[in-house]
Amino acid sequence: MPIITLTSDWGLKDHYLAVVKASIYSQLSDVNIVDISHLIPQYDITQASYIVKNAYPYFPKDSIHIIGINSVASIETPHVGIYADGHYFIGADNGLFSLIFDKTPEKIIELEITQDSDYFTFSTKDVFVKAACHIAKGGKLEDLGDAKSHLHIKKPLRSINNENSILGNVVYVDVYENVITNISEIDFKKTQKGRAFRIEVRKNNINKLSKSYHDVPEGELLALFGSNGMLQIALNTNKAKSLLGLNYDDLITVTFS
Repeated sequence: MPIITLTSDWGLKDHYLAVVKASIYSQLSDVNIVDISHLIPQYDITQASYIVKNAYPYFPKDSIHIIGINSVASIETPHVGIYADGHYFIGADNGLFSLIFDKTPEKIIELEITQDSDYFTFSTKDVFVKAACHIAKGGKLEDLGDAKSHLHIKKPLRSINNENSILGNVVYVDVYENVITNISEIDFKKTQKGRAFRIEVRKNNINKLSKSYHDVPEGELLALFGSNGMLQIALNTNKAKSLLGLNYDDLITVTFS
């Protein structure tokens, strides 16, 4: 049974999600539709890319991922179908895909799909669903348009690694208000070289890494590496973002000595 995932900024109040699912089922009677998230802030491709990047590797190969974020097509941001890492991705080439992939995908196809509707406000239903169902039925991605050699690039925030420090940023906040940074465990250990360290967070210092959120007393500040290998700042059973006054892009500094 083919798997089609959906990621969008539609929320759950309106009819949009139901319409997209209905459109898929009208073309495929035997399909597994999985919701990744529909609560992404409107038009926020950075948050969308973080969620998809951390979710898609856990799906079986040949899964098809529809991303309905800021999806109106233009000359600068055409609709594309992508094959990368054994998965298919469908969405607008608005910079989002360059944030998901660390290298150029194996296949990039600019979609040339005729809509059944004369309205151009719902690309996910009218274009992306058609592309996904074509692939799910065994059709080739190349049948959907012409090949492109590159994607529209949006450069992500990256940590700056020096001999004795790492300068990172807040890149995501989850529903528990745990703060995720762009400092990877690989870079941390490579720079640390067994030395003591100090993680500076809004005039607070953390001098050790925890393995779980409950390694410290309730309400206490902690740092750990999450399942995606990135440094998190959290408060045991409390909200780190609100209580520490942290926002996206805020600086997180690690100093080694």
